[in-house]
Amino acid sequence: MHKTIQSSEDRMKKTVTSLKDGFASLRTGRASASLFDKIRVDCYGDKSPLNQIANISIPEARLIVIQPWDKGLIGEIEKAVRSSELSLNPSNDGKVIRIAIPPLTEERRKELAKHAKNQAEQSRVAVRNIRRDGNDELKKALKDKELTEDEENRTSEELQKLTDSYIKQIDQILEEKEKEILEV
Repeated sequence: MHKTIQSSEDRMKKTVTSLKDGFASLRTGRASASLFDKIRVDCYGDKSPLNQIANISIPEARLIVIQPWDKGLIGEIEKAVRSSELSLNPSNDGKVIRIAIPPLTEERRKELAKHAKNQAEQSRVAVRNIRRDGNDELKKALKDKELTEDEENRTSEELQKLTDSYIKQIDQILEEKEKEILEV
């Protein structure tokens, strides 16, 4: 496999991973521990990821329970969740924090689906840009006589197949996320 193909594939994988991470933090109508991946909590003079200072569980489809390992942090965790962009309203009983996930309005679901489509489109554009960069590398290698024309054509076709497969992956990920967002 040509080094251009390998480096392009690595970059395309990162693009897809980035899209998945972006989708994980998109709030749908159901509870998910990944919603809290970006929340940092003030503890012991440092900001720590929530999942490193508490256990996050989903006992029901629309309920999240956060159980801090140190009960003294319960107030800080609650404050961090309230101030996040998730618009959630946590309540605590001194031992655990409970968060009821309200169902999304039809308008909000459509808004989230549109946002997901935009993120997917940005990922498709990124994958196509990686293909273009790869083709530019191949043309330069051909010009510098590092490749024959046949090798350049073959590698370029391989790069196109790779691009198609990653765009197909992005489409599948988007389709799954839209289904999740739009389900009532």
